[in-house]
Amino acid sequence: MAPFERPPAALRGSRHSGRAQLDAISDPYQMQGKIPEPASCPQCGAVYLDGRWTWSQSPAAAEKVLCQACRRTNDRFPAGIVTLMGEFAIAHKEEILNLVRNLEQAEKSDHPANRIIDIEEAPDRIVINTTDIHLPRRIGEACKRAFKGKLTLSYDEDGYFVRVDWQREGSAG
Repeated sequence: MAPFERPPAALRGSRHSGRAQLDAISDPYQMQGKIPEPASCPQCGAVYLDGRWTWSQSPAAAEKVLCQACRRTNDRFPAGIVTLMGEFAIAHKEEILNLVRNLEQAEKSDHPANRIIDIEEAPDRIVINTTDIHLPRRIGEACKRAFKGKLTLSYDEDGYFVRVDWQREGSAG
């Protein structure tokens, strides 16, 4: 093999990619085409610069473009739904929701498009709607790490959507 020649496929290592790399599965709320730079979201204040949304100072000449997270929130069309079920979740609601909000803040600081749309409380469950598919998985994994229990993740085969269910039996700590 000559220097700088690409090795044959049989000799190259297998490449692993996640769902985000599949061309057929993309976020329908992500802008199609190029967003003018700089741009800022008039609703949340996120700034689109260097090909990504960030939290930074909006340049004076920035175009006003609604980001995909704000569009999803306005349409109430979540990309992810986390359902925390059972007596334990209700009995420890405050502690769990603090964990959830801390995760959202950490995720949102680096990725402005990853946010919680809303949190719905029912007598036997807490439902968290999100603007992306990454935050729900992280929420479910954090609940399982912190409180044990059973975690189920279900990705939509043909779309940009995830459903995460977490439950721990019992109400005592």
